[in-house]
Amino acid sequence: MNAAMSPPEGMLAELARLQPDLLLKTAPADLEHYGRDWTRRWTPAPLAIALPASVEQVQAIVRWAAARGVALVPSGGRTGLSGGAVAARGELVLSLERMNRVLAFDPIDRTLTVQPGIALEVVQRAAAEQGLCYPVDFGSRGSCSIGGNIATNAGGIRVIRYGNTREWVAGLKLVDGRGELLDLNRGLTKNSSGYDLRHLAIGSEGTLGIVVEAMLRLTDPPPRQNVMVFALPAMEALMQVFDACRARLALGAFEFFTDRALHHVLAHGAQRPFDSEAPFYVITEFDCVDEAQEAQALAVFEHCAERGWVVDGVISRSEAQSRALWRLREGITESLAPYRPYKNDISVRVGAIPGFMDAMQAIFAREYPGVDVVWFGHIGDGNLHINVLKPAGLDEAGFIAQCEHVTSQLSHTLARFGGSISAEHGIGLVKKGHLLGTRSAAEVEIMRGIKQALDPRGILNPGKVFD
Repeated sequence: MNAAMSPPEGMLAELARLQPDLLLKTAPADLEHYGRDWTRRWTPAPLAIALPASVEQVQAIVRWAAARGVALVPSGGRTGLSGGAVAARGELVLSLERMNRVLAFDPIDRTLTVQPGIALEVVQRAAAEQGLCYPVDFGSRGSCSIGGNIATNAGGIRVIRYGNTREWVAGLKLVDGRGELLDLNRGLTKNSSGYDLRHLAIGSEGTLGIVVEAMLRLTDPPPRQNVMVFALPAMEALMQVFDACRARLALGAFEFFTDRALHHVLAHGAQRPFDSEAPFYVITEFDCVDEAQEAQALAVFEHCAERGWVVDGVISRSEAQSRALWRLREGITESLAPYRPYKNDISVRVGAIPGFMDAMQAIFAREYPGVDVVWFGHIGDGNLHINVLKPAGLDEAGFIAQCEHVTSQLSHTLARFGGSISAEHGIGLVKKGHLLGTRSAAEVEIMRGIKQALDPRGILNPGKVFD
């Protein structure tokens, strides 16, 4: 923010005068609530919260901010884990939560057009009402917003079948840093008319523009599915079990978690799936429309058990049991939240997982002795989530410094395996110091040029992804 400008009160009065119907919030509780995401690492200190109700209001806010040099932080459900929605330096938070409606359904193109503030769960219900499915899914479905999903190219638990958010965005309307409204792709299936700016916007964390409308592709609902949970005696068995399941079952999801993850989620109210204990667990969802497919699932379990890859397992017999088994995986993040863990969200090629996990385990054993490290992830798409819980007696600053030191080593290891420091959470504030471990200096320089083109005043989420 330009120090030569008028005081904050004067700027807000000017914005209110220019946009008399704009809802502005300045109460301390609102500044704290809207100024942070789930990282909780930075003290929120926004200038104010603007809650537009229309595309035109978003454009007017951006034009005003560009003229005045006011930084903007776009805000959705603020369920992010990378600091991408943090406003800690006097930015104006631009919350899209009032823009939360379904705008149109097209039964021929099978698309649903929505505003950015709509919750993922509401989109899923709207698709189901039309006999269709919006398949991107994750545990925060009730609170995360579609705009935020698009901004981070969110993945979730069924990427192995459906891919990331990117695959389901048919068109976008984006307000860039000049206040221009860009109508990107317009729902076309084929469009080879130059650069696809839609895909630049997806995953850009609000640094290139503000999503104000999204046209989402829908698909047929999946067939009836069952869920299995396996207990594995060793990390080496993970890929062997994955190969066996992938070869014989129509997989919708394949996830794993450790015994420490199970410990925390059970303490948080989940039910133990069986009496056996093991260091690793797998949950897999697969098509099961008839007795033949169920028999095949049992055959997979017997095959894995005979080879010593699993020591116990359970298959769901009802929808309620499927939900209970999924809670073992989906409830992990919530069960760890009170500990304010330091999180890594990393990815490598699926084929590189065994070697990378060996290297990662060696780093953790050396650098985190006696520390509760909880990890889980989407083995089927190469994405691992690592949560480091702060030991009692260690101050927050010292803990973060230790974790950053370990993350630097992890970043170097990822570079060696051709991986990424962020699989689906984004870079934000948390990981921007490690961006060069994933992207080359030439790539980052190109990204800076793209931002300059779409945000010439540098007002859109400055300081996120790179400085």
